[in-house]
Amino acid sequence: MSSGDAFLGSGDYRDGTFEVGHRIVNGDEHQNLRNVAVRSGPISIAPKQGDIFTQAVLSAGGALCDLGQSTRGLVWLSNSRVEALDAVLTQNPQLTWVQLPWAGVDAFRDVLQRHDRSDLVVTSAKGCFAQPVAEHALMLTLALLRYIPRRARATSWDSTFLGISLFRKSVVIVGAGGIARELIRLLAPFDTQVTVVRRNDLPVAGAHLTVTSDRLGEVLPSADVVVIAAASTDETRNIIGAVELAAMKPTAALVNIARGALVDSTALVAALADGHLVGAATDVTNPEPLPDGDPLWRAPNMLITPHMADTPEMTGPLLAERVRRNVRAFIRNEPLEGVVNPTLGY
Repeated sequence: MSSGDAFLGSGDYRDGTFEVGHRIVNGDEHQNLRNVAVRSGPISIAPKQGDIFTQAVLSAGGALCDLGQSTRGLVWLSNSRVEALDAVLTQNPQLTWVQLPWAGVDAFRDVLQRHDRSDLVVTSAKGCFAQPVAEHALMLTLALLRYIPRRARATSWDSTFLGISLFRKSVVIVGAGGIARELIRLLAPFDTQVTVVRRNDLPVAGAHLTVTSDRLGEVLPSADVVVIAAASTDETRNIIGAVELAAMKPTAALVNIARGALVDSTALVAALADGHLVGAATDVTNPEPLPDGDPLWRAPNMLITPHMADTPEMTGPLLAERVRRNVRAFIRNEPLEGVVNPTLGY
C-alpha cells in the first residue's frame, strides 16, 4: 500500500464479515508464539479514522473507550506516526494487545523491540492484503515476459517478435507468507513449477519445492521468474544483489512486491544495462518515493509502479475484517491472527 494513513474503504459489514471481493490469506509463520493477550478489556482506536473500524470493533462485541488507563487493546491506524506510538506504549503499560495497520512492520521495528514484553501481543495486517498484492505480482510478471516496458515506451511500430509464455515456467518465490501462498494459487493455471525460499524448510502448500534461505543461490540459476515477497529485516536486506543477479538466467524476470531494501538497486541497474535479465518490475523502492532522476527510472526493461499494489478501497474492508476477527478473539481469550515477532521484525 502507498505511504500515508488512509484506510477508508467502501466495504460494508455483511453476513458477519467485512471482506469485499478479496479474502485474508494467512501464512504459518510464528505459530509457536504466544498469541493470546494476558488480559482483555476495552479497546481504543487511534488515530481516529473511518466508521468502518468503529463498526469492526463493535460488531465483534468489543467495548470502545478513549485511550487511557482502562484501555487494554489498541487498534493503531497510522504507519507514519512512529514516535507517537512509542509514546503511547510508554504511557500505557497496561496495554496487552496492539493491532498495527500494515502487513510489514519495519517502520515500527525499533519501537516494538523497545516495548517487547511477555504481557503484550502485537499483531499486524499480514495476510490481509495478500490477494490484491499477489494479483499485482502476477500482472508485473506477465508484463515483463511480454516485454511491456519496451512496448509501452515505444514511439514507433516495433516489428520485433518478442514475448515469453509463463506456461510451465520455473518460478522462485522468496517468502512464504500470505502473498506467496496466494500467488501460488494464481499461478496454478499456468502449470508453473514453484519453489519457495523461506527461513525454515516447512513445506508450503502448492509449491513443488521449499528450501531454506541459505539455499537461494542453488535455485536461482534455473528460475524463469523470481518474485520477492519476504518481510524486510536485517537478514533480507539486499537479499538480491550483484551475485544473485549474475546467477539468474539472462532470460529471467525479477519482480519485487515486498520492500525496496530487499534488492540492491545499483546492482539491478547494472544488470539491466548489461542486458542481463529480460526485465525487472517493482512496486517498492528504496527510498520511497523514488526521486526524479534516479537511475532506476532509466534502466532498460524496468517497470516501476508507485507502491500501489493495493488501494484504500481494497485494504479498508480487509483491515477492518482483521480488526473484527482479532477483537472477537481478544475478548474471548482466543488466538489472535497476524502475530508479530518483535525480535525478527515481522
